[in-house]
Amino acid sequence: METHHIRLTSSEVGGLWANYIADSMFICIYKYYIEKVEDSEIKTVLEHALDLSMQHVQVATKIFKEEGHAIPHGFADQDVNVHAPRLFSDEFFLFFTKQMTKGALVTYGAILPHTFRNDIREHFMSCISSTMELFNETTNLLLSKGIEVRSPYIPYLEEVDMVEKQQFLAGWWGKQRPLTAAEITHLYSNVQTNQLGMLVVTGFGQVSQLEDVRDYMRRGKEISQKQIKIFSDYLMKNDLPAPVPWSTSVEPTTESPFSDKLMTFLVSMMTAAGMGNYGTALSASPRRDIAADYTRLFGEIALYAEDGANLLIKHGWLERPPHGVDRDELMK
Repeated sequence: METHHIRLTSSEVGGLWANYIADSMFICIYKYYIEKVEDSEIKTVLEHALDLSMQHVQVATKIFKEEGHAIPHGFADQDVNVHAPRLFSDEFFLFFTKQMTKGALVTYGAILPHTFRNDIREHFMSCISSTMELFNETTNLLLSKGIEVRSPYIPYLEEVDMVEKQQFLAGWWGKQRPLTAAEITHLYSNVQTNQLGMLVVTGFGQVSQLEDVRDYMRRGKEISQKQIKIFSDYLMKNDLPAPVPWSTSVEPTTESPFSDKLMTFLVSMMTAAGMGNYGTALSASPRRDIAADYTRLFGEIALYAEDGANLLIKHGWLERPPHGVDRDELMK
């Protein structure tokens, strides 16, 4: 059994670093949400979300200090104004939390297989477990309030059938087969994530202080609206319901609860998550027309994500992630 100190690997450092940055941002967000929420049941969920983010930051900070690794700047009190007027409704806070837990489960699930030290594995397993609890709590509350948006129902299979014709892959011309359950799932989910994104950039576009940040938010709204229509059309052409916009609203305020840095970073993070969603949806969508649309739309949001990164760099808001050594530079 090894008794000497085991250094963190690149994947462990990168995972902890990303964990710290994201959760320091969510601490700011949930402090504001808790200050504005009126529904006591939703407030309990938001307090749970804040507590988890604070725990994650504390663990990452402790490990970095023990390893002699610089603590990221992330986000702090200067990035939030809890006294700013309400920007979103209570229902939005709940929908936002549900979508963030879904994204966090994907992120933690991707990090965990690349961790080796026992304490790091335990941390990310704990992150997954606690996030699953929050996801369950949020979903149950959405259902109990009658505002959860379920995916469409389809008939149960009465017998097993095999695909016999290449037409199963077709999509542009001729008779199109019905959508598979997996295709429906991803189309429905991507309508929902774009609806949330549209609400976020609409609100942020109202309160951003910098013109280039407002332009970025306006462009994000246009992209979301267009992609919602494309995905919804596939569902409706197959006589399936498209998700209706959530019963939430953006308040008509121009006073910002968050710094432009935080808002730009959050939108960039959500855009990156959207790219991951489209990649997963593409792999699960055999119909050529659907796959082609995912490929095209992936490229569109990839350019939007790049512009978000350029905006963060322009204003000095983007921390450089942990990285390898440039040996060529050292040899000069």
